[in-house]
Amino acid sequence: MAVLLLSACSSSEETRYYQLPESPRPVAVSQSMETATPGQGQRQLWIEQVSVPDYLAGNGVVYQTSDVQYVIASNNLWASPLDQQLRTSLVANLSRNLPGWVVASQPLGSEQDTLNVTVTGFHGRYDGHVIVSGEWLLNHQGTLIKRPFHMEMTQPQDGYDAMVKVLGEAWAQQASNIAREINRLP
Repeated sequence: MAVLLLSACSSSEETRYYQLPESPRPVAVSQSMETATPGQGQRQLWIEQVSVPDYLAGNGVVYQTSDVQYVIASNNLWASPLDQQLRTSLVANLSRNLPGWVVASQPLGSEQDTLNVTVTGFHGRYDGHVIVSGEWLLNHQGTLIKRPFHMEMTQPQDGYDAMVKVLGEAWAQQASNIAREINRLP
């Protein structure tokens, strides 16, 4: 009887799917910059890879319940693989934040810079914060530039919806930080 009761409770939980939100479009980007193709004097950036560790690579959204324990949700799932969502979002955000650059998820040619990002943390935490951490490696004209990142943002409301929205904001902010570093390059 107890087994039937538990299985009835667990089957009534609705599965929800999450996609990172799109960042708002800045007004400063001109239409001609967006539609430009490589070869018009623009710099080129290939986002070669965004990798995540095994605990983030599954379908479940991750929540940290203590300083040493993580829960991978079974009913709150990513709508598409997290590494793909992060890469797509990074391409979009860097495209917006790097005027004069063509940013793509496919190789562009021999004169391109290459960016690889390793995400080590992308989850909510028991204290009401979300964590986005890792490091990025840029190959800029044969010079390697490596930077770690760690960002904590407060989640204003409870729940997975709010957590995913803040994770998206933190990822967009990290993309802005990467763009700022790239814009400083010669």
